[in-house]
Amino acid sequence: MVSRLVLVLGDQLSEGLSALREADCATDTIVMAEVVDEATYVRHHPKKIALIFTAMRKFAAMLEDAGWTVAYSQLDDTDNAGSIVGELLRRAEQTGAKEVICTEPGEWRLINKLTHAPIKTRILPDDRFLASHAEFEAWAEGRKALRMEYFYRDMRRKTGLLMEGDEPAGGQWNFDHDNRKPAPGDVAPEGPLRFEPDNITGDVMALVEAQFDDHFGELRPFWFATTRAQALEALDHFITHSLPRFGDFQDAMLRGEEFMFHAILSPYLNIGLLGPLEICKAAEAAYKRGDAPINAVEGFIRQIIGWREYVRGIYFLEGPEYAQRNALNQKRDLPSVYWGGKTDMACMAAAVDQTAKEAYAHHIQRLMVTGNFALLAGIDPTQVADWYLEVYADAFEWVEAPNVVGMSQFADGGVIASKPYVSSGAYINRMSDYCKGCAYKVSQKTGEGACPFNTLYWHFLDRHRDRFSGNPRMGNMYRTWDRMDEDKRKTVLADAEAVLAKLDAGEVV
Repeated sequence: MVSRLVLVLGDQLSEGLSALREADCATDTIVMAEVVDEATYVRHHPKKIALIFTAMRKFAAMLEDAGWTVAYSQLDDTDNAGSIVGELLRRAEQTGAKEVICTEPGEWRLINKLTHAPIKTRILPDDRFLASHAEFEAWAEGRKALRMEYFYRDMRRKTGLLMEGDEPAGGQWNFDHDNRKPAPGDVAPEGPLRFEPDNITGDVMALVEAQFDDHFGELRPFWFATTRAQALEALDHFITHSLPRFGDFQDAMLRGEEFMFHAILSPYLNIGLLGPLEICKAAEAAYKRGDAPINAVEGFIRQIIGWREYVRGIYFLEGPEYAQRNALNQKRDLPSVYWGGKTDMACMAAAVDQTAKEAYAHHIQRLMVTGNFALLAGIDPTQVADWYLEVYADAFEWVEAPNVVGMSQFADGGVIASKPYVSSGAYINRMSDYCKGCAYKVSQKTGEGACPFNTLYWHFLDRHRDRFSGNPRMGNMYRTWDRMDEDKRKTVLADAEAVLAKLDAGEVV
């Protein structure tokens, strides 16, 4: 029997992967490769690179122990071709294989490269997700608006999660109204489970430090799980220590509490060490035991079988050009504050500093601090999306692009969100302690010391009035703006222009 190559990518570290199920352990050769192309097409955070390379090495060793033949290329191997397709061609020449089988990548960029590779390549569906492309397309067909809530309800029915017969547990589908509490000052989250680097991890860390020392972000301390067994421990830790309070404070932000009660499981889920259904079933079991309240468990499950599945569906439904959309024609360059440049905005400083240290920020920090500022300031959404893809350990384009281009930046023109997620400083002040001690005064609307979020908020609404004034969810905002004295409106806009001029000049804001 002619041998084939079986490509396993760094975010496909799942024993049940469709390509592995299709392969023959006796004759086929698994190809895994650490390549410069994948580490640098955007300049990924060092922690992200270390996580993926370490998990790849350990997954390859597990496959070898199970009897597979694995052709593994480390980044600094002298004959490493530097790209996925290059490595496939090199291994094909070594083995005589004429065909590659692989599971569909999560980025159009790689799908295109494999589709046009100069070796026969068969791409199998990635069935680690609950909704296939065909299933999502069927759900989307004929709908005027593709809103996540209705898709989520279908996923609840399909999986049976938090269902009592045909009805949702607790009598309602969504408990989000219970999940918006600002954190009390005496909150003491347990935080995620941390793992000490072993020798394999240490070798990868040394490699990353040697090869990617100019990438944004701090490699050490490195504490991520890098095997399935460790990821399962991290899941158990979250269910026991953080899930019970996750719902109440999932939107809250506190200085010095980077993780709050969030799971920090998305990096493991998105590289394949955990599966979505097993995570959700663990949370559901906690609810059934009485160990976690319905609002926490429902909110957590919704993020996985609702939002995560939904954004993947959008990414593949909308096609390869989705990530480059710019419906609002925003063209300002990404300012230095996103790379740790000096800023007087305490919220931005906190979010970016945390991102540099941990390769992590939770969804409200991403949406309502760094994302909100980018949208208000008119920053090019492609640059914004590239930044998110670079700096977060859980970011892969299938999940990152819809969240940033669609949800955060409204650059898809409303495919995902019915209105742009913009707010003044008041929201950040309500949900965090960032504004305390900030150089700016969140209560000040104009003049020296006014919070930039306040003036930029109205500037955004004013410059995009033609597009949004008729949006029923934004009518109150425009009525408030119109009721302002004309001189005050002029002052607000002038102050906002001064902020934008500082950004353009590279000055501290």
